[in-house]
Amino acid sequence: MISQSNLPKFNDSAQAFQHLTDAELHRAIVLFSLIGKSWVVSVGSALARIALALRIPMSWAIRPTVYAHFCGGESIADSEETIDKLSAHNVRTILDYSAEGQTDESDLDATCSVVLATIQAAQGDARYAFAVFKVSGLSSNALLEKVSTSLAGGKSLSQSEQIAWERVQARVRTLCEATAQAGGRVMIDAEESWIQDAIDELAEDMMSDYNRGRVVVYNTVQLYRHDRLVYLENMASRAEEGGYMCGVKLVRGAYMEKERQRASNLGYPSPIQPDKASSDRDFDAALRWVLHRIEKLHLVAGSHNEESNLKLCKWMAEAGLQPSDERVSFAQLLGMSDPVTFNLAAHGYNVAKYVPYGPIREAIPYLIRRAQENTSVSGQMSRELELLRREQTRRLGS
Repeated sequence: MISQSNLPKFNDSAQAFQHLTDAELHRAIVLFSLIGKSWVVSVGSALARIALALRIPMSWAIRPTVYAHFCGGESIADSEETIDKLSAHNVRTILDYSAEGQTDESDLDATCSVVLATIQAAQGDARYAFAVFKVSGLSSNALLEKVSTSLAGGKSLSQSEQIAWERVQARVRTLCEATAQAGGRVMIDAEESWIQDAIDELAEDMMSDYNRGRVVVYNTVQLYRHDRLVYLENMASRAEEGGYMCGVKLVRGAYMEKERQRASNLGYPSPIQPDKASSDRDFDAALRWVLHRIEKLHLVAGSHNEESNLKLCKWMAEAGLQPSDERVSFAQLLGMSDPVTFNLAAHGYNVAKYVPYGPIREAIPYLIRRAQENTSVSGQMSRELELLRREQTRRLGS
């Protein structure tokens, strides 16, 4: 068993930021200081949306600042420097091309081709941990909502909608099949509750086909929803009955305000937990529940929370699991929670960074969400900024 003294310490700033040059460290301090101010994020987000709508050039301001900090590059090739830097510190990469909100079939096919390229780039390359995609990049949201409603007993699909849904299924199958043939693993991201039933249906269908003998496909469970522990248990039961294995990425969630607002506007009960403590409780409970079934249910812990990551390390030790056990992985976003990522890696845990990439204009919505997410976890932001400043002081004094 791993002793308590060998567990990672997330306050080791030298270990956390060793991958950053002095200039990159200074940039991170400036960015996190600004992002920590909600009014700056609100004004900046509004200006970015206006500039995007009016097609005002912004690359000159965004490329060397927020884009350089949170994104790998405009293409897979452009991201090589970031991938290499992470790999040098035993942190693997999850290339993330996130196109959303498209409706044209040719655009959806193009997104599928781009994600397929990330799967092919990872083949045989130990620097990569997983591939990942959003089903909303392969389908219109309207169709996903209609399918979800139909699955819940609502109106059935029209003939044209059924044909469109078959195209979506074919795109998802193309990506999962390619991952299986490449010997890799792929995660299907969770999205808004009103389209999630369709995504879950697809994910479980793919697990049934490709998770026999090993885990290829991972579904994502957002524990900021109060019904997801029950869903997790039911998903695992269906897998056991079907004779296949499950992969699950556990996250707290990313659509809280949007979910609450929509529930209020349409007059239905909010699917969101009543408070953060409830989300934390269910997230940690889900970690333990999955860990006790690790033989048939492999885990990715997608969390920036120091306490939850440390708990998982302790529970792995108590279960007799080595940090390097391939059935358990940790994941964080590029540019965020480096004290968690790099200290986990230094202690031998399987840890990866999501590395978003793509043209700068397409990345702007992603960057806005990252800024808003950071603002919403102000305590954690203050903690990381404190460690960044501590590391800068340490370097100046050495």
